[in-house]
Amino acid sequence: MTDHPNHEYMAKPERNSGARRYAGPAEPSPFEQARDELFQHIMRCGVVGADVGHVDEWFGDTIKYLTERFPELSEQQISELDTLGKRFAQPPKIRTESDAASAA
Repeated sequence: MTDHPNHEYMAKPERNSGARRYAGPAEPSPFEQARDELFQHIMRCGVVGADVGHVDEWFGDTIKYLTERFPELSEQQISELDTLGKRFAQPPKIRTESDAASAA
C-alpha cells in the first residue's frame, strides 16, 4: 500500500473529540430506590382495591419500614413517598357516559 500525497486531506476527521464518554446508567437516588420499592410492594401485596382500613394500616407499616430502610431520606421525602404510594394504590377511575361525552 502506498502513501497517498493527500492522506491527511482524505482521512476521516474525528468528531466530538471533546465530548464526554457515556459512563453507563446513573445510580438511582435513595428516594428513587424507596419509591420503586414502595410501588413493587403495592403491586405484590394487592393493596389496590383493598379495604380502606387495611390500606391505611398497611401504609403506616410500610412507610415505617421504608423510613428505617432508607435513613438518609428527609421527612419531606417520606411524606412524598406516602402521597405517591396512596395515589398509586387507588383503583382506576371508572368512566361514565357523561365523562366520555365531555372528553370527546
